[in-house]
Amino acid sequence: MSLLEGILKRLRNLQEDPKNNERYFEINGKKKCKVSYIRNTSSYELKIFNEQGGNDTYQFDDIDMTAIEIYDLLQSEKEQ
Repeated sequence: MSLLEGILKRLRNLQEDPKNNERYFEINGKKKCKVSYIRNTSSYELKIFNEQGGNDTYQFDDIDMTAIEIYDLLQSEKEQ
């Protein structure tokens, strides 16, 4: 399974599991972002953690765009 397929599978699981509405993505044991699924708007909130301890938050109403953002974030960390 490719990295992108794995990300999409996790995001779909968020949609389907009413008890779980957030998921962390990490690389090398370090949390890079948190995704929350907002059921009443069917959208995703992506919180990207930065090195200074802060974060940037983005909202997406499309699962594919959310997955691509997470993929880009994880790939950029792999390459460093």
